Amino acid sequence: MSVGQTYFQKGFGLKAAVGPVLAQNYDSGVVDRLREFGYRARAGEMTLKLAREFGFCYRVERAVEYAYETRQKFPDRRVFLSGEIIHNPDVNGRLERMGISLLPEAAEDTARYAAVTSSDVVILLAFGVPVAEMEHLRGKGCVLVDTTCGSVLNVWKNVHKYAREGFTAVIHGKHYHEETKATASQALTHDGGHYLCVRDREETAVVCAFIRGLVGGDEIRRAFGHAASPGFDPDRDLARIGLANQTTMLMSESLEIQEMLQAAMVERHGEEEAGRRFRAMDTICSATQDRQDAMLTMLAEGGLDVMVVIGGYNSSNTQALARICAEKLPTFHIDSPESVMQASIRHRPIGSHQLVETAAWLPAGAVSVGLTAGASTPNNVVGEVVARILAARGLTVAELGPAA
Repeated sequence: MSVGQTYFQKGFGLKAAVGPVLAQNYDSGVVDRLREFGYRARAGEMTLKLAREFGFCYRVERAVEYAYETRQKFPDRRVFLSGEIIHNPDVNGRLERMGISLLPEAAEDTARYAAVTSSDVVILLAFGVPVAEMEHLRGKGCVLVDTTCGSVLNVWKNVHKYAREGFTAVIHGKHYHEETKATASQALTHDGGHYLCVRDREETAVVCAFIRGLVGGDEIRRAFGHAASPGFDPDRDLARIGLANQTTMLMSESLEIQEMLQAAMVERHGEEEAGRRFRAMDTICSATQDRQDAMLTMLAEGGLDVMVVIGGYNSSNTQALARICAEKLPTFHIDSPESVMQASIRHRPIGSHQLVETAAWLPAGAVSVGLTAGASTPNNVVGEVVARILAARGLTVAELGPAA
């Protein structure tokens, strides 16, 4: 580290030092065994099938590795996380036990950094942080380790382009999600830049109704006052729009939202003029899409009785996987191995914010269980879930063999 350097975006070259610890914490012999058997294995009357793309993506691995390198690089300094580095309780718990502290939530975003001093280190989220927070932290003079995902940075580039050219960024995402808040803030770095966040088709339909002239600006202000830029004027700011995405949303829904907005613009302005007023760029990350595609492929192959989706309950990409599965078969979204108990499973139903416990969730007799995991879920968690599912039938990992 050069004298005075306080911003790092490419780690510290300590991969060899932290690699063995990462492997010990996050690798899984159980997952290796399932891969060896072609992602399909059998024990007793139970068949387990694992999606061919699941769990940790490259960018998540990078963020976690940088956190471990940071602790190694600054053993005598206080190290903070600006929020959950990824949405996985196992990973965040391990980092906390290493002495990397999660900064508390606060009513004002910058208030959470009140305890940070110039001698401290702050690790920035893989989701990114809003512009105001970054400027606030730079002003403190602390060391910043930026793990922002490259896919998120790509979205930011598009949002900047929209704002520079006079387009409002319509962001398909959860307005309260760390990534969406960070992305939205990018639009405000340009004079006249604005944004509006739409969570789903239903919210998009309200925007489309305004574009078509079916509802007035007051309806937009009422519906999106919590999810639009300050001073948002629907008549002015929805005249030219560019679509962007929270990178972990469901791809099929993002495409449908794009089609809905484009159709509304064409109906209102005609095809030629709509081409000058509407833009869209594919900003779903490749890892998210790969996991969704692998899930769809596994579902299309059929033969599954039940599906287990593993990942944090606040993980958008995991929620998207669970939604895909729930349309086809009984699906249980769990966040940890402890959710699988001997006679029941504790899970969060699709669309709910409450945990429920379901007994007799495994059908009696021969059963085929599908498994996948969100991009923030390490292999060790997947392996432990497999072991617990087997134990629910009195089986062990040692009994796993190739499925016929």
